[in-house]
Amino acid sequence: MKGICVQSEITPLKKVLLHRPGRELLNLVPDRLPELLFDDIPFLEQARQEHDAFAKILRDSGAEVVYLEDLMSEVLALHPELTKPFLYQWLEEGNIRTKKWQDKLYRYLTGNFQGKALVEKTMEGVTLKEMGGASAYSLQDLIAPADELVVDPMPNLYFTRDPFASVGTGVFLNRMRYPTRRRETIYADYIFRYHPDFAGLLKRYYDRDFHASIEGGDVLNLTEDTLAIGISQRTSPDAIEAAARNLFRDLGSRIRTVLAFDIPVSRAFMHLDTVFTQIDVNKYTVHPGILGPLTVYEITPHTADPDGLRIRRIDSDLRRILERFTHVDDVQLIYCGGDDMIAAAREQWNDGSNTLCIAPGKIVVYERNNVTNEILERAGVQLLRMPSAELSRGRGGPRCMSMPLIRGE
Repeated sequence: MKGICVQSEITPLKKVLLHRPGRELLNLVPDRLPELLFDDIPFLEQARQEHDAFAKILRDSGAEVVYLEDLMSEVLALHPELTKPFLYQWLEEGNIRTKKWQDKLYRYLTGNFQGKALVEKTMEGVTLKEMGGASAYSLQDLIAPADELVVDPMPNLYFTRDPFASVGTGVFLNRMRYPTRRRETIYADYIFRYHPDFAGLLKRYYDRDFHASIEGGDVLNLTEDTLAIGISQRTSPDAIEAAARNLFRDLGSRIRTVLAFDIPVSRAFMHLDTVFTQIDVNKYTVHPGILGPLTVYEITPHTADPDGLRIRRIDSDLRRILERFTHVDDVQLIYCGGDDMIAAAREQWNDGSNTLCIAPGKIVVYERNNVTNEILERAGVQLLRMPSAELSRGRGGPRCMSMPLIRGE
């Protein structure tokens, strides 16, 4: 299956992009956790086992699973002439600005790693010690500890939802909010340009060099013509306006309404999909903290100005908004943690609301959120439980760890 086609959050999942956690997690250290957007350090071996169980659940449910590292490796194998510009771009965006260091790192990488190992090494980061220690290039090089990272790791890569978003038959290639995550979008940029499964098949409605930040966890395909985007800690109103304009200009796009949800700016409510996800035609998992009053902005094309927007504020509750814009009566909101606010806070921290729907009423959940899971089962939802003791330390759930590429009927 080629290209991208995602017009819903719940139609059967046919093809999905993952990244298996790699050695980038071994370069997490306590002093740099806040900068690298982690609260704890996952145990890599166990995290991989949990992630493999996740991938097996998806495959057993009929989805084709592809990996970011494999697609990028295939691009470089098909187009070896791209290796040099890719690595120099990766170095430049990794804050390696001096020509001598760029050249030295390029020679080190190409002399010691090939194929998939090279791609994975760019994800892992590089330490001064493995480069042979200090050099006389600068005073900083001479005084730096041998274990200091020359190029930072990208430990958030296993959250493949954020660097881009599948929207209809096109994509948002996102500008990430924090500098530590911005290099993650380099891989998708090369994959979409040069991989035979995507080259020439996709329209970009947002691009990584745009000025305002937007992340995939804030983008939900509510219906084939209505897109929900969170105004959040990591997605700005400017980005939403730019994306809406590009969608509306494209007559081939079915999106004609963008709903901008104003959600609390906090680590616990990082993205829109951490506070609600769709799990069936009329069912959603929800964190009680966003039930209302809720402010949503309805964005539609301006009829008199092709580049203009009509923006209307809606003050209502989540149930009424969802019923109106999905054209479904009697929407059921299933609360993370139920009416137990302690359980809600605890299981929200462990992404109890962040579920991945693989078919209507059939979802992947973290097994640790037992209170929410029992409530979901009583509501008639089929649960596929995955282990999550280590993966959950990264503060993201099954939806965060997956990027649907194709959904079908």
